[in-house]
Amino acid sequence: MNKQAPSIFNDVIGPVMRGPSSSHVAGGARIGALLRQACGNDPKKVILDFDINGSLAESHDGHGTDMGFSCGLLGIPLTDERMDRYETLIKDAGIDLSFRILDYGAMHPNHYRMYAVTGCGEELQMDAISTGGGMVEAISLNGFSISMMGDFYEYCIVISDDMTNSGKINLSAEMLNGMLSARIPMFEYATISSKDDSSMIECKCSAKWTKEVHTYIEETLHPSHIYSFEPVLPTHSARVCNVPFRTAEECEKYNQGKNLELFELALLYESMRGNTSKEIVWNQMKELLHIMQRAVRDGLSGTEYEDRILHVQSPMIGQAMQARTLVPGTVMNQIITYITAIMENKSSMGVIVAAPTVGSCGCLPGTVTGLADALSLDEDTAVKGLLAGGLIGVFFAAQATFAAEVGGCQVECGAGSGMAAAAVTQMMGGTAVECIDAASVALQGLTGLACDPVANRVEVPCLNKNIVGGMNALSSTNMILSGFDKVIPLDETIKAMYDIGLKLPLELRCTYGGLGKTKTSGEIRKKLESGQK
Repeated sequence: MNKQAPSIFNDVIGPVMRGPSSSHVAGGARIGALLRQACGNDPKKVILDFDINGSLAESHDGHGTDMGFSCGLLGIPLTDERMDRYETLIKDAGIDLSFRILDYGAMHPNHYRMYAVTGCGEELQMDAISTGGGMVEAISLNGFSISMMGDFYEYCIVISDDMTNSGKINLSAEMLNGMLSARIPMFEYATISSKDDSSMIECKCSAKWTKEVHTYIEETLHPSHIYSFEPVLPTHSARVCNVPFRTAEECEKYNQGKNLELFELALLYESMRGNTSKEIVWNQMKELLHIMQRAVRDGLSGTEYEDRILHVQSPMIGQAMQARTLVPGTVMNQIITYITAIMENKSSMGVIVAAPTVGSCGCLPGTVTGLADALSLDEDTAVKGLLAGGLIGVFFAAQATFAAEVGGCQVECGAGSGMAAAAVTQMMGGTAVECIDAASVALQGLTGLACDPVANRVEVPCLNKNIVGGMNALSSTNMILSGFDKVIPLDETIKAMYDIGLKLPLELRCTYGGLGKTKTSGEIRKKLESGQK
């Protein structure tokens, strides 16, 4: 199956959520939501297995996997203020949920192996992976291979091989797609997986089936079961997605003679990706900006949360600026303050925008909002910056990953810094090429960045790395706008970072190493887990 083109709002800027990690909380919630739907929205018993050699075995509790998955099972949105009471909510809902750490040879560090029993007593098994930034893929259902990202209305139809052996239906992909497309409105495409004496047809549609379609499927295929799924992503997909470009090189070639700004290219791309208007894309990004601004205000107003390492620090920069004890730099210090405020809001279970992940949620939003306020730039300029940064994220998502469990923090805070560099360059009036080159310079400065969270919490050194990413974005912008040579094109830089990430030791990819393995980290973790302050 062809991989869908990345979406700014699916893959890059979003989801809007609470919790410490998009891969863990949002990814877990979306996987939980898919399992809930497979259970007919009535799961009663669920066993979730994590492989001992993966990332989730060590980090699932501290990074919010358990919370996200539970909320997905319950159908609770990612912004619900009750999320951190998930254990009580699961019990109140009558769901028997348990977690196991086993050695079962998972091929991905964020692999979920799930067993469930429904209210009707039906047993089922589903396997899925969290691929980074809240994106997911369900890869099997009851032993049948599937590929479900949550961007379609999907129907998994189980039929007996008696249907094919008797000649009542031709299960070749070509014949099946022809038959279904002729009878199902908004049908996109179908794939087939077989095992033992039955087959599963995974049917993807851009709208929900009508009763007439259900009747037609029942009378034609005589299925033993139909599993129904609704999308869990904000931007839905289609089989044919004619985006104008997927890489920075393709973008620059497309723009030759057009001289569009990078934010205009982002509007064009996302409107085509989501089959919507540029105005809707603009307004959607403006609303995300408003959420980012609220996260800054909430952080600066003071946050409290028992299970965290750092106390409130975001007001300290402003206080020190008034005392004139800091290195001068209004823009720099404003950005440091805003990034810190967003990260503190995140650590207190406040609502933030993952951009491109929760672990890097301060870098792009804090840099854009901090720069805009420091220089008194208008709201439209900030929206343009976010759109430009979002398009850089599309190029990153198309050629690499946002999962630190796969590529280290260079694909989270590193990617966020590259996006922020493009955003700042756009906001300062740079051309599309200058925005792209600034992103490349920023990424080049952060290759090999490890992911080594202290005490299994997404706070330290995450805050430091978000701030470094913001400062790196500022310097990269000034380098390019003053005429520096980026040397390595953006696409090559992205591919190099991905290659480096795959070669990092597992313990430096959001598992248990580096700063997370220090004596002090261990002591802090023991205190947090024992409830000590």
